Amino acid sequence: MNRNNFWTWLAAPLLVLAAVPAQAALNVFACEPEWGALAKELGGDLVNVSVATNALQDPHQIQAKPSLIARARSADLVVCTGAELEVGWLPVLLQHSGNSKAQPGQIGNFAAADFVQKLEVPTRLDRSEGDVHASGNPHIQTDPRNIAKVAAALGTRLQQVDGAHASEYAKRQADFAQRWQQAIARWTAQAAPLKGVPVVSQHKGYVYLYDWLGLKEVAVLEPKPGIEPTASHLQNVLATLKATPARMIIYSAYQDPRAAEWLSTNAGIPAVKVPFTVGGNERAKDLFGLYDDTVARLLAAGAKP
Repeated sequence: MNRNNFWTWLAAPLLVLAAVPAQAALNVFACEPEWGALAKELGGDLVNVSVATNALQDPHQIQAKPSLIARARSADLVVCTGAELEVGWLPVLLQHSGNSKAQPGQIGNFAAADFVQKLEVPTRLDRSEGDVHASGNPHIQTDPRNIAKVAAALGTRLQQVDGAHASEYAKRQADFAQRWQQAIARWTAQAAPLKGVPVVSQHKGYVYLYDWLGLKEVAVLEPKPGIEPTASHLQNVLATLKATPARMIIYSAYQDPRAAEWLSTNAGIPAVKVPFTVGGNERAKDLFGLYDDTVARLLAAGAKP
C-alpha cells in the first residue's frame, strides 16, 4: 500500500462518521399529540419526540404499559397536559420509570395546564358528578391562544433543560410565536360567523374552543363528564332542543359517534366530528392543520346564513 492510499484508507471511516447526523440533544416524552407536535415545532432536530397517545384514544383512559414506561425512563423532558387529565395513568408510569428528573416538581416534568387560566373549576368535588377535575377543565388545547401561552413556557423550559442549545430554542420559539399569532388572527376572522351559534357537545371537551369563538353550548350528550349517554338522557336532550334549537352536534374523533348520529337524525342537525388533537384526521397533521380543519368543519356545519 503506497503512502497516499494509506491516508485515504485511514480517512474514509472518519468521513463516514462526519456524515452521520449528531444525536438529538433531548428525548421528549409527550403525553398527548398536541404537546408532541409543539415540542417538535420548538425543538426541531434538537429533540427526539415520543408521544404516549394518539388522536383516536381517549386521553383519560390509557394504560401504563411497559413500552410507555421504557420511553418515560429515557426521557429528558416529560410534557403532559396536567390538570388531572392523566391522573389515572401518568403517576404510575412515572413511578415505575425510575426517572428522577421527570418526577413532578422537577425540571424535566412540564404540565401545560399550569400556564393557562383554567375554565370550569369546580366549587366542590363530588365524584358522583362524573369525571370532574379539581383544577378545572383540562382540554386546554382546543383554544389556540392557550397553545401560544404553553409554547412560550415550553420554549423557556427547553432552554433550561438543554442550555447548550438555548439560543437555537429561543430562535425557534420566536419564529413559531410569530407564525402562530398570524394564524390565530386568520382563524379568528374566518370563524366570526360562528359567534353566538348554539351547539350540543358530546363531551365537556370544548369549553376553551367555545370561549375563543363565542359558541354557545346548550346541551351535552354525556349526562355527567365521562359517563356514556343513556337512551333516556338522549331523549331529554332532544326535548331540550325543541325549546332551544342548536345548529350542530360536536364530537371528537376518538369518540363513539352513535349518540351524536342518533341525535343528528332525530333533531335534524348535523353531527360534526372534529379532530380534537393533532392526527385526528388527515388534514390535522400538525398544529396549524388542527385548527385549519376544526374551523372549516364548524363553518361548514353551523355558520349563520
